[in-house]
Amino acid sequence: MSYSSQAKFHLLEEINQNLKEIVPTKPIQSLGLLSSNEFRLKVIGLSDSDEETTIRSFDSDSFGNFNFKIPQPETGKVAKIKLFETRSHPGLDLLIGSFIPTKIKTPKKIFITDFDKTLVDTRYSTMKELYLSLRNPVSYFPPVDSSIQLVKKFTQEEFQPFIVSASPHFYENAIRDWLYQHEIFTGNIFLKDYRNIFSFFEGDLSTKDLRSQGFYKLNTIVNILLMTGIPDELILVGDGFESDTIIYLTLAAILVGRYDPWTIWNLIKKEESFRLTNQQHFRFLSKFYQLKNMSDAHPKGKLQIYIRCKPHMLEHLQTRTFNMEFANNLKHLVQYYVG
Repeated sequence: MSYSSQAKFHLLEEINQNLKEIVPTKPIQSLGLLSSNEFRLKVIGLSDSDEETTIRSFDSDSFGNFNFKIPQPETGKVAKIKLFETRSHPGLDLLIGSFIPTKIKTPKKIFITDFDKTLVDTRYSTMKELYLSLRNPVSYFPPVDSSIQLVKKFTQEEFQPFIVSASPHFYENAIRDWLYQHEIFTGNIFLKDYRNIFSFFEGDLSTKDLRSQGFYKLNTIVNILLMTGIPDELILVGDGFESDTIIYLTLAAILVGRYDPWTIWNLIKKEESFRLTNQQHFRFLSKFYQLKNMSDAHPKGKLQIYIRCKPHMLEHLQTRTFNMEFANNLKHLVQYYVG
């Protein structure tokens, strides 16, 4: 199917008009996502000619989350996927929908950005601010225009965008609405699942992770890179208010500096934002070594770090010295910008 230039123009105008008519979701409307359910997912891979190339079934964890890999079939590439839920009504395959998988093009260009304090000036420091954030759409808070333009610039350069935020998982619909209203189109949104924190039996997070962001963010970004593979170009965007800078420099130490994971981990685990339980320690260190092995087998790529700050913070951040040698050796990768 092809479109004339005029038809494309009308189609884009219609999309923009529909975006303006979106009623933004308030986070409190999604609090029902605190409940837990288990599912069984049937995945059918289809070729361009709609021939079935693979059929697999997977069980979720107790929160309804899935984490699996499917190897590309030897004959016929997967062009689209049909998903069915098969557990809730035994004997019935309930169609969830058909999806076109995200394809990471070659050269592999990945863009990962924080959300709070990076794209939007959210505030959660007091009970009143937390209440207001739950009762209002994300647009209640002022946008950070310089960061938004940065995101759009890199998506136009065909970087695959990912959003990684420590906001609770029930903010997802509200964040997605905000992204679409600002014409940032990505379904790759990773938020902190608070059900993990309060689970007695499973989950990567503990109660200390309610306030500490370092482990959650680093673990999530490592999971993304293990999923996508080592990129030829990686851009990381965050803010200078919390721990984003040291999180990103830790990744740079493995991907660019080729430091030993054990050495790096022994340094950063002493930091307040990285304190781990024993279970977290062993799970993450295993992933860290996987990332190191993948990185060693891949030509050294290009990595850029952008950190948003307020005008009065700029000079201090640009001249600061870290208490870890690897961070000082790699801090030239960081570009600070005012927003």
